[in-house]
Parts: sequence; structure tokens; C-alpha cells
Amino acid sequence: MAISRRVARPLLSSAFLVGSIQVLRDPRPAAEEIRPHVDRLVAVAQSAGLPLPQDPTVLARIAAAVQLSAAGALALGKAPRLSAAVLGATLAPTLLASRRSGGGSGAGGIDVAHAARSASLVGGLLLASVDTEGRPGLAWRARRAASDVRREAKHLTKEATLEAKLAAKSLG
Repeated sequence: MAISRRVARPLLSSAFLVGSIQVLRDPRPAAEEIRPHVDRLVAVAQSAGLPLPQDPTVLARIAAAVQLSAAGALALGKAPRLSAAVLGATLAPTLLASRRSGGGSGAGGIDVAHAARSASLVGGLLLASVDTEGRPGLAWRARRAASDVRREAKHLTKEATLEAKLAAKSLG
């Protein structure tokens, strides 16, 4: 593993580690932040057949636990692509909840700095989720296997044709 990955993964996951630990210790601020979106989130989850609690505090703790485990795995380099994808998916509600009132807000009450930080993290996670570490990905391996099968089939067809011609010549 390149030194840059050894350094970048823990740095990228550090924001999630710290944030999720804070939410697990005191979920009230996170629960208040997602409260306006809980009804929509629960409705979407239930339409997809996923039972989801309606209590924002429980939802905040669940999200924090998911982030903590995925961030830990990313920091340690265990299933880094999956971990990065999971962390990216957990940021969607955060981006939705970036409407805040108070100082530093831009047009429409959106906390621009918060939204930009979240977008930056999504960008880093997107890069991490597609990083194959120089090894071929599954799509390349599948294309290569299909190409090998086609080449082998073509070779076997040519060989069988020659065998059939020899057999016909020897009979006739």
C-alpha cells in the first residue's frame, strides 16, 4: 500500500470518527438537526421495505454507529472501497440537513461552510470508493475473463474444424 493511502485514509475518516463519537455521547444536537427530515426518511425507508424507528435520537445513534464502524474500517484499510461508499451514503442526510439558521448562512438559510465541508468529504470518499490501489477492478476482471473465454472458444472451434476435416479425409 502506498504511503499516501496509509496517511489519507485515516485523515479522511478522522472527521467521521470524531463526529460519530460525539453523537454517541450526546445525540440531542444531531437528533434536532435531523428532526425535520425524519418523516420523509422513514417514509422512504418503509416504502423500500426497511423498518426504521421514528425517534430522531435513535436514528442519530444508528447513523453514528454506522459511521463509526465504516470510518474505523477505512482508517485501518479494511474493505476501504465499501467503507468509503458507506460513509458517502451516510452524508446524504447531512447534506439535506445543511439548512440552519444563524450566522454564516448564505442564501435560503443554507450554512454554506457546512455544506461545502460535507461536499468536500463526499468528493474524497468518492475517490476512495473507486480506488483499486493499482489492481484491476471487478469490471476489468470480468471483461478479461469474457475475452479469454471467447479466445479459447475460437481456438477450440478452429481445432474441432481441423479434426473434422482430417476425419472426413481419412474416411473418404
